[in-house]
Amino acid sequence: MDLTASPSPDPGPDPGPGPDGNMRRYASGRQYELRRGDALAVVTELAAGLRRYSRGGTQLTESYGDAEIPPGATGITLAPWANRVEDGVWYLNGKKQQLDITEVSRNNASHGLLRNSSYVLVDEAEFSVTLEAAVFPQHGYPFLLRHRVRYELAEDLGLAVRQTLINDSQDPAPFVLGSHPYLRLGDVPSEELTVTVGARTRLVTDGRLIPRGTEAVSGDFDLCGGRPVAGLDIDCAYTDLDFDGGVARHTLRSADGRTVSLWQDESCGYVHVFVTTNFPGRAKAVAIEPMTGPANAFNSGDGLRWLAPGEQFAMNWGISAFLAGPAR
Repeated sequence: MDLTASPSPDPGPDPGPGPDGNMRRYASGRQYELRRGDALAVVTELAAGLRRYSRGGTQLTESYGDAEIPPGATGITLAPWANRVEDGVWYLNGKKQQLDITEVSRNNASHGLLRNSSYVLVDEAEFSVTLEAAVFPQHGYPFLLRHRVRYELAEDLGLAVRQTLINDSQDPAPFVLGSHPYLRLGDVPSEELTVTVGARTRLVTDGRLIPRGTEAVSGDFDLCGGRPVAGLDIDCAYTDLDFDGGVARHTLRSADGRTVSLWQDESCGYVHVFVTTNFPGRAKAVAIEPMTGPANAFNSGDGLRWLAPGEQFAMNWGISAFLAGPAR
């Protein structure tokens, strides 16, 4: 993952026109600000990304500065595939498809086709915003799709996200959807947190992070009972998630009992956990990424879905927090 951006302050509200009458400009495009109670979410035009989510001033996601694009894919949404395609190559009805190589160091096509795309506003309400972008037919992916993303601050002040893929093509289209949020708990260093992920199987990868098999979780890869972030250095996908009432939850917990959790519904059978020391301005950062399929699904078929012409598919995920305690 490319984590080369420099440290920068968290985004604040858009101040509107400056003294010269011009609107403030952001490298991540137009900023959509949602407020409800003590909750704040900032959504970007670029990649329909989540730039910030906070409760009562406690930052619950990693962020970046006005003049930066999302470092390490922070908060972006991912379509029509969520992770990597090996060598950018897959086959459609026996015919080789060659995608652009976007992860040069590992010779993979990574994070879909909309990472650098502008999303247009579809609907904006008091507590929600919906954005949409088109995936146009191109070499390596000859389909016309729309990716629609809706963010909402719910009554309980949690953040709910619905990503919908619509096939406007004349042929079935393969896809994997996902998102790339990094969680945090205010000013607590992430290395002082404990991460819990209820998953029974991990995908075993090669040096290019392409899955080559699966195995039961064990050792540092077993996050079911919670593990200190300080001792982790992983970039790993999981499946066989622990769904309770149709929802799986993955949690960061501080020593004082506060938590922030990412939840995903059963449309997302995979989650990718990335603990890195290369996030700008942070000793460690934790990405917890809901996905409908793993890396290289276009070749392995694992988690791969095909969307019929005129049909649509939706995945749901979100972020919630328990912030009672002296550090709120």
